[in-house]
Amino acid sequence: QVQVTESGGGLVQAGGSLRLSCQASTLTFASHVVGWFREVPGKEREYVSAISRYRGSVYYAESVKGRFTISRDDIRNTVYLQMSSLKPEDTAVYYCALQRPGSSTWDYWGQGTQVTVSS
Repeated sequence: QVQVTESGGGLVQAGGSLRLSCQASTLTFASHVVGWFREVPGKEREYVSAISRYRGSVYYAESVKGRFTISRDDIRNTVYLQMSSLKPEDTAVYYCALQRPGSSTWDYWGQGTQVTVSS
């Protein structure tokens, strides 16, 4: 079973920045597509960003495009989400997820990290 751990959340003022990290316990990290999602109480979990295998393509939700940057370091088994120009509406619990190689579903999830943006 792959364990996924997020870190880097916290409280920041609007306009500020945070960098989230997602680390996974797998020897085949480079072969996994990794994504970030966020959830606000009472709303459905929302897709934020994803990065394909082997330093491939990156994808963003329209709501974060131009403000968030996803990257990966396969040596450290880590994916980063650099968040800039944060807005109060970015406040949520942020989750990292991995797809198994060859899968199109999000198979492994972390416990989440809270991001709070104050106005």
